[in-house]
Amino acid sequence: MSNYEFTERELSLLNSNRAVKLMLEDEHNIQPERALRYVRYEYQLEKHQVELIKLQNWVTQNKKRVCILFEGRDAAGKGGAIRRITHHLNPRLYQVHALPKPTEEEKGQWYFQRYISNLPNPGEIVFFDRSWYNRAVVEPVNGFCTQEEYQRFMNEVNYFESMITDDGIILIKLYFSITKDEQARRFEEIRNNPLKRWKLTPVDERAQELWNIYTLYKEKMFERTNTEKNPWIIIKANRKTRARLEAIKQILRIIPYE
Repeated sequence: MSNYEFTERELSLLNSNRAVKLMLEDEHNIQPERALRYVRYEYQLEKHQVELIKLQNWVTQNKKRVCILFEGRDAAGKGGAIRRITHHLNPRLYQVHALPKPTEEEKGQWYFQRYISNLPNPGEIVFFDRSWYNRAVVEPVNGFCTQEEYQRFMNEVNYFESMITDDGIILIKLYFSITKDEQARRFEEIRNNPLKRWKLTPVDERAQELWNIYTLYKEKMFERTNTEKNPWIIIKANRKTRARLEAIKQILRIIPYE
């Protein structure tokens, strides 16, 4: 057991059903501090989720269009953050897009075309679990595009984003940043979990090997596309719970809901 001296408030939280359940998950290694951290996180998360409902109501009532990009390395926690953000939202008024690799027909189109068709309608929030920025990092690192296609994208992307924001779309670009060791730990956790093993792809399997090349292209992306008009927001994501809360706080800060 821990030697930590808990306050009355902390003891009250530890006596909650949530904390007791967490501590009893491993009765041979009860960790009150861990349970306390998680219960605090859940209470904060619920408080922010209430604000997200207010935000969605404001978007709907004022016919606003909101587009939020979630970028980051493999296993950075993008999908988990989206699930917490959308958990209590009205599913009819938001969409989550994690687009698969382009079809042969889409390969012949203007690169941004398939993303344009998924931009938000009035009164709607759209979340992209990876976005057009695939072409800034993942595609050139793994040889899924030519250098000519990569350079064309880098020359066009700021103009593209200016066009959609000038038209009234609220664009938020979130980048979830994790360390190499943390990514390796998460990959190992996924491999050992039969319920999550399906998530690993051949691209994931090479992510550690190509870490430095990913870093090079990521830095080029920030250098060229972190504009005053449409900046990147870096979310430190080694701790998933902190990253989720920080992502929500940034969304609540940027969108001027009432």
